[in-house]
Amino acid sequence: MRNRIDIVREEPISIAKSAEAEGDAELVRRAQQGEKEAFAMLVCRHEKRVYWIVQGILQNQADAEEVLQESFLKALKHIRGFRGEARFSTWLIQIAINEARMRQRKYRPGLYDSLDEERDDPSGFRPRELADWRANPEEAMAKEEMRLLLQQAIHSLPKIYREVFLLRDAERLSNQETAGALGISISATKTRLLRARLMMREFLAPHFKLSWRERLLARVKRRGRPRMGGHHDPL
Repeated sequence: MRNRIDIVREEPISIAKSAEAEGDAELVRRAQQGEKEAFAMLVCRHEKRVYWIVQGILQNQADAEEVLQESFLKALKHIRGFRGEARFSTWLIQIAINEARMRQRKYRPGLYDSLDEERDDPSGFRPRELADWRANPEEAMAKEEMRLLLQQAIHSLPKIYREVFLLRDAERLSNQETAGALGISISATKTRLLRARLMMREFLAPHFKLSWRERLLARVKRRGRPRMGGHHDPL
């Protein structure tokens, strides 16, 4: 992220250290009394987490940064109305998800028109039976390649499943917190999470079945053969 919410102008490192020393409840109480420094500490604590979720929904850095700022500004505006019935982070994530959805409705109308539980699976996805795809240790992908692969798998999920997956499996929210943040039932949360995990598995399975040589050849085909010393080495 390039932009940080400009609530107060203080040294970011000192704010982050202070934020670690205080719990959300105390910072929220102080923010509700008008202490902008306390809210800035909440921003430092939660901005990366909220950005990750918003970016996962929008898949666009510029849009995600703008929505992130709008979310924190809206949270600041309504902080006095926060009653503590849920965790502050859950309340904040719910604001951010709503802002992201509003942005999508503006530029992609109709995207969320059919999210009722009766039509929860418009893709008609049905998982295939898969053999055990766990790779042997010596065939494990490089860390960076794995990160990119997981990112592609998450982005391949339909919106309604990606949202649940990000909140439950990436951010470790409970079923109840996820349902509250998304405005759906706990039953729908569990159903969507199961389908998201199955879709992730189906996306990843073929990659784990490939040997290291097959994966290398696939990467070469995508990027062109690697150059070493000004000539092509045989694989």
